Amino acid sequence: MTQADFSFAVLRHGATSWNRDGRIQGHSDIGLLPETRDQLCRLRIPGEWADQPWYTSPLKRTGETISALGIDAVGALPAVIEMDWGQWEGRKLADIRAELGDAMQQNEDRGWDFRPEGGESPREVLRRVLAFLRQWPDGDFGVTTHKGVIRALYAHARGWNMLGKSPDKLHWDALHVFRWSAADGLSVAQLNVPLIPRKGRPQ
Repeated sequence: MTQADFSFAVLRHGATSWNRDGRIQGHSDIGLLPETRDQLCRLRIPGEWADQPWYTSPLKRTGETISALGIDAVGALPAVIEMDWGQWEGRKLADIRAELGDAMQQNEDRGWDFRPEGGESPREVLRRVLAFLRQWPDGDFGVTTHKGVIRALYAHARGWNMLGKSPDKLHWDALHVFRWSAADGLSVAQLNVPLIPRKGRPQ
């Protein structure tokens, strides 16, 4: 029997060298920058979310993020891995736009059905995450995941078509809390819940 109603918090992983360089990561397994890890060690998960079980995606940057925040993850959830960017992983989006021109613009104008070469669309990301939520049995939880996953959850909950400006500005160093109901599906509970300074000297 699955849990009918629960809340979950999502947190994007900290910065990697590929984030710093503007390179698309997707499923590429890149670890955190040392300075990012040091910054996270001075912060912690806020309020009640610090007492919930936390999970990660299968990629090490998410595990390193929650570990630096002082929490031992329960395990990895394959459903919340980053969007697969196929042959574009490791490249810069600006370079791809310059190379492909109008074809890239037409692809991006597809919104939910935008697809990198050999990769995955946001609609497919959402489909796998919703399938996971429908089967989740264990109540409230948190998960460190990726920008593509969080955007798909947010867009679905807000009814945004992923074209033009997002209805809300999402802070990528904060928690975003969603509610799942068996009757009503996915909704936004709270956006941009900040991490808070850790008291005392980080261990």
